[in-house]
Amino acid sequence: MSGGAGGRDARGAPVAVLGAGSWGTALAMHLGRTGVPVRMWARDPGLAVSIRTARENSRYLPGLSLPDGVAVSGDAGEVLADCGTVLVAVPSHFVEAVLESVGSCVPPGTVLVSATKGLEPRQGLRMSELLARRLSGRPVAVLSGPSFAREVARARPTALVVACADSAVAVDLQRRLAGPALRLYTNRDVVGVELGGALKNVMAIAAGLLDGLALGENARAALITRGLAEIVRLGVAVGAQPATFSGLAGLGDLVLTCTGFQSRNHALGREIARGRALGQVEAATPMVAEGVRTVSSALRMAREAGVAMPICEEVAAVLFDGKPVAEALAALLAREPRPEEERVPHP
Repeated sequence: MSGGAGGRDARGAPVAVLGAGSWGTALAMHLGRTGVPVRMWARDPGLAVSIRTARENSRYLPGLSLPDGVAVSGDAGEVLADCGTVLVAVPSHFVEAVLESVGSCVPPGTVLVSATKGLEPRQGLRMSELLARRLSGRPVAVLSGPSFAREVARARPTALVVACADSAVAVDLQRRLAGPALRLYTNRDVVGVELGGALKNVMAIAAGLLDGLALGENARAALITRGLAEIVRLGVAVGAQPATFSGLAGLGDLVLTCTGFQSRNHALGREIARGRALGQVEAATPMVAEGVRTVSSALRMAREAGVAMPICEEVAAVLFDGKPVAEALAALLAREPRPEEERVPHP
């Protein structure tokens, strides 16, 4: 893209979307409506055939028709050929395998955009770090913010943020990817935008646990507020800008996923609080609740940074150690009293 570090002019080139889940499909539908040539790749060849034939993703977004401008294929080479921008919209624990499989098909100079809200589970890498390592020499950006896929697919008003260390690349993406129903803001704080998008999923599980026990709106408001403080502590410790967490990728996304009943992470927390096992909840839907895998990576990052994350600790104990939800809540309430204003560590 013009002005990008190593990017080529991609404004007339197709946009490739890697991932045909709910979010990848929603982004492809949005782009198709705006007239951008878009190709969507599905890891499952059968799903690609189904979507292409029915012009609908009945597995992830049933009842919504794809615009005519959206091409769908299970052939990565076909999808990625001559593309100018690649949106990566697969679950975080699949991203590395996908890049290993299709990375050689990505043209040099293509702008890479992570639309995945999670952390790589093996090393705890942010998605932009993983993209930069696997597909070096290409500009990398991040797309995040409060967004339920079905609402984007239905062209409901949405505001997101596109973050890139190269502001010229971010501005080009802003112009290319925005539309009448999707407003984009730019940000240079890639670390903060990614961590806000990833960690809000853990807090949404926590909010779901509270709501599953019917503990009330006061409890949910307290959880969201203290969850944000926890996210900011870790973010600042690893180099993010505090102001980012007051924006769309921070507070905006956190509020949506902790209060909106379309949230997969919130729904998972509710079901666990009602007595269902993690494996049962995950097996009941093709959708992925990113917070389940993110919490372990977040706690690893927090330990390395010397940051306390008590809410994440209790969520992990409930998910992986079988700790009763009521006991986890009691542990949080029994913590030593402290001032609300905290001194956050600086990188």
